[in-house]
Amino acid sequence: MSNVHVIDHPLVQHKLTLMRRKDASTNSFRRLLNELALLMTYEVTRDMPMQDIEIETPLETMTAKVIDGKKLVFVSILRAGNGILEGMLSVVPGARVGHIGLYRDPKTLTAVEYYFKMPSDMPERDVVVVDPMLATGNSAIAAIDRLKESRPKSIKFVCLLTCPEGVAALQRAHPDVPIYTAAIDRQLNDHGYILPGLGDAGDRIFGTQ
Repeated sequence: MSNVHVIDHPLVQHKLTLMRRKDASTNSFRRLLNELALLMTYEVTRDMPMQDIEIETPLETMTAKVIDGKKLVFVSILRAGNGILEGMLSVVPGARVGHIGLYRDPKTLTAVEYYFKMPSDMPERDVVVVDPMLATGNSAIAAIDRLKESRPKSIKFVCLLTCPEGVAALQRAHPDVPIYTAAIDRQLNDHGYILPGLGDAGDRIFGTQ
């Protein structure tokens, strides 16, 4: 679990608790997810490379540090990953965005790809893959399998919730990919849902329950 980072900031944990409540409205859930994603982005980008540029303050010229946001790619696993994008892009508006369309076969729980679109020059870019839930790990593994074909500089995986089964599966398949999450819940149920969890994140984001 050394490559798993649980973001335990009080504000992150507070907002996650509010999102878990079954009586949280679609509007409330979406707003909290946006705020929580924004907060998590600070931790996920902590080691982003920086460069020095020369600027003028109102008083003098100085050398100061900036990031190159255009080298960062947020990759959303559709559809639920889009719920995290807005908060992340509000922090790093210059980031590029990729999409991977996957759905979970209800019988086998395996991931089936239906869409894949990435920015150009991926070998020059650092990738952050986002999906609210890391449950069985099948979707995350399939997404990262495809991403590695484009040979990005680095890959991180970000989710709101995961469980021991999901962490173990992703680490077996991709031990080089760090996982960032707000919580590691108890277990999966027989239908591949995280317990205690927060239900189906996509349905709760888009109001399709």
